[in-house]
This record gives sequence, C-alpha cells and structure tokens, in this order.
Amino acid sequence: MKLSELKGAPGSRLKKVYRKGRGHASGNGKTAGYGHKGQKARSGAPRPGFEGGQMPLYRRLPKRGFKKPNRLVIEALNVSEFERFENGTVVTVDMMIENGMLKDKFDRVKILGNGNLTKNLTIEACMFSELAKKKIEAAGGKCQTCAGCNDTHQEK
Repeated sequence: MKLSELKGAPGSRLKKVYRKGRGHASGNGKTAGYGHKGQKARSGAPRPGFEGGQMPLYRRLPKRGFKKPNRLVIEALNVSEFERFENGTVVTVDMMIENGMLKDKFDRVKILGNGNLTKNLTIEACMFSELAKKKIEAAGGKCQTCAGCNDTHQEK
C-alpha cells in the first residue's frame, strides 16, 4: 500500500461548502453565477413558471375531469373468479381479501356475471348484477348482501 492509495472511509469526507459571491478566488465571485444584468440577475427575479406576462403554460392547458371527494370506490369481481373455492363455502369480503381477489382500498364490492361458475357457493357482497345472480343460483349457490353495505367496508 502506498501513501497515494489511501482513501477516507465512505461518508467521512464532507463536501466543500459552496459560497457564492466571495471574490474571484472562490471560483464564484463577482456575479455569483447569475451572469451580467438582466431580470434573472436582480433580487426580485420572477417566480418559477412566470413567462414575462405571457399566459403561463399551466394556465393555457385545460383542466381535465373532476374527482368527487366523497365518491364510492366499487371493486368489481367476475363470477369465474370464485372457482377457486370449495363446494359449499360461504365466501365473505374478508375471504376475498385474503385470497388476493380484492386490491387497494374500496367501499363496495360488486359481483359481475362474466365467466362460468360450477360450484355451489354462498357469496356475500354488496351488489350483484342480474346475470351474476342467475349464474350463482343456477350452480346451486346463494347471493347475500353483506351487513356492511350501508357503510364502507374499509376506512380510507
């Protein structure tokens, strides 16, 4: 090992403090990195996004859409996703969360009629489409609306 190969421990060396406007020797004296004259060299330089009186870009672009602050988030599940359960199982919202069928936060769960169901299950959910009800009952199962449908299932 040579003296020229020595290095400090990672994170032990501090960066040099960058001091603006402290003379030529500092490498950033005189204009302190602001150039010569002009609006941006002055102390009252405009705020970010100001375009010299021209209508700024963020005001020229249209506002798109509206999200109601107290909207209901409804998670939809298809009938075909319930094939993973055993015959005669009572499928609740909690079981759907445990099996990874429901993601994120939601207020209600709606069962849709896409796909086929061959097992007789009792499914508890907030809402059912007409086709989903027919398919569940045709397979010998039952549709029950859950008790928490007046409120939300999970706190946001």
